[in-house]
Amino acid sequence: MKKALFLDRDGIINTELGDYIMRFEDFEIHPPLIPFLKEAKSRGFLTIIITNQGGIAKELYGHDLVEKCHSFLQEELSKENLDFDAIYYCPHHPQSGNCLCRKPSGLLIEKAIARFELDKSQCLMIGDKQRDVDAAQHAGISGYLLPPNPDFDSLLNCLNHHA
Repeated sequence: MKKALFLDRDGIINTELGDYIMRFEDFEIHPPLIPFLKEAKSRGFLTIIITNQGGIAKELYGHDLVEKCHSFLQEELSKENLDFDAIYYCPHHPQSGNCLCRKPSGLLIEKAIARFELDKSQCLMIGDKQRDVDAAQHAGISGYLLPPNPDFDSLLNCLNHHA
């Protein structure tokens, strides 16, 4: 069975600037991401984004902005012969009602596990919020909590610790 690296978006993949990325111009790929993804891919990991995008439910931005950011991310990664194997996001927010997919729920991780036939014991989630670790635990995989905008060594330590 396959293994996967699940990553939170804001604060891990792109530079954390505050509450929400509400303008495309504010979406900046976090510099350690590309060398870290190269290392993860060299170790045979699928790479998957799991992100809450509650600003959609709050009408701060739309699906179009999220899709534009994700397309840009994939285009930039393709220049390095990299990509994310999948991107899952929850557009809901507790202020506008309950949902099953918002982290700390593990539903989006579980969907990817089923879709890619992943071995849970070989999967890990890295995030910068406790809800990321909680989602990993709910899905039955390892979770690692790092501060926002971590350096390359901190990211790599998660892979090494998990090995």
